[in-house]
This record gives sequence, structure tokens and C-alpha cells, in this order.
Amino acid sequence: MKKIKVTVWNEFRHERSDKTVKEIYPEGIHNTVKDILAECDDVEVTTATLDMPDQGLPDEVLNNTDVLIWWGHMAHGEVKDELVNKIKERVYRHGMGFFALHSGHHSKPFRAIVGATGDLTWGVEQQQIVWNIMPQHPIAKGIPERFGLFEEMYGEPFRIPQPDELIFASWFKNGNIFRTGCTFYRGVGKVFYFQPGHEICRSFYNPNVRTVIKNAVHWLYTELPDNVKDLSCPQQKVPVTELMEAEKEF
Repeated sequence: MKKIKVTVWNEFRHERSDKTVKEIYPEGIHNTVKDILAECDDVEVTTATLDMPDQGLPDEVLNNTDVLIWWGHMAHGEVKDELVNKIKERVYRHGMGFFALHSGHHSKPFRAIVGATGDLTWGVEQQQIVWNIMPQHPIAKGIPERFGLFEEMYGEPFRIPQPDELIFASWFKNGNIFRTGCTFYRGVGKVFYFQPGHEICRSFYNPNVRTVIKNAVHWLYTELPDNVKDLSCPQQKVPVTELMEAEKEF
């Protein structure tokens, strides 16, 4: 069976510096997400963190990743621009899926890939209702009409390009609304942004959030046909008119 190779990247700073976060995610958010995906027989998961050599993503790891999941918050600026460019190239030219969780909206890779600041309105943790507004989408498979969370408030305006698909939208107790689950197509790759996952909230233990993560990994995986694996700028050596003449024989 072909396995989807997923790398879960996490700063892994809050869990080592904040007692509350460490109590909620004692092995780190990356290992919590890894445990979610371990429930899928067709997924092979690797974890990476910011303070590892090559910031966790040397070429041999990045070039062998089908879907990259990204959680970052307090150290966005430490991610090297060279690595960001490599991640963007993997999405645009090689079809790697990119999955930004929660404060990944401000990460360098997400901003570079979608082409936006990712700015938004935010506030204190509170009751959230996530509405499934595109239930026919593969990422929404098995998700009810709505489900509740206790989360950090993210609100509009969300400074992103118009999503190609808006799958989930949320209402917060203070009255804010937010585009919670958005997809973007970039080059031959796909991107999914999903808002839940604040470090002092327990969203990664919620069964609906866990289902969304598993569904999203499968949707983000792209197996490219041979004719689109080289996306440089090739010279067209045979004029189109000659190709048209050749087709007359059929």
C-alpha cells in the first residue's frame, strides 16, 4: 500500500517554556498531531521542530514529504528565508500539500505560498461554534453540521486571498465571525488553513478536529502524473501547427 508521507513541523517552544501548555501537550503539539495520524494505516508520519539541525527540514526530509503540517507562533521570524523558498517550491512545482494550523496563518511559509500578510483580529479564549458550510467536500467528511470548541478568538477581517474553497466558518461568543477552514490551489500543490489549535486549548483532542486533520492530509496529497513532474519553463520545439497536421491522420 502506498503511504502518504507526512511531516509535522512544530516550533516546540511553548511546551518547553509554559507549564500550562506542557500539561496539555506533554510530548509537544507535533507528537499529538502525529498520534492523530497514526490512526490512519496509509499515512507515515515524521516530526520536525525548529531547534533541530536545518530547522528540522533538511533536503532529504523536505523532498521526501508529501504533506507538510505547520504549527508556529512565537518564533515565526526565526524560520530561514532559504527554507521558506524551498517549501514554496515544493508546493508550486512538486505538488507537496501544505497544512497550516492555527497561528500558522502568520508563518513565513503560509504567507509566501498564498501571497498575503495573514493578518487577522484576535481575542481571548471563548466558546466557538464551527459551522460545516461545505459538507460535500472531502475534508468535511464525517463532520456534523456544527460543533463546539473553546478556543482563542480569531475574527475577520482575515487578510488572505479569496479562498478557492471555504469549508468551515465560525462564530465566537463575543460575536466575531471567522473563515475557519480555507483551501488554496498554488501551482500543482494544495494548501489548507485550519484555525483551531491554540496552545492553551485542548482542540487537538476534539474528535471532530482530529477527523478534519485526517481528512485534510488525504485531500492535500497529490500524486502527479509524469507529464507535469517537470514544471520548469521548457522550450516548445515542435510548432503547434505541425502537431495539428499530425492529428489529421487519426
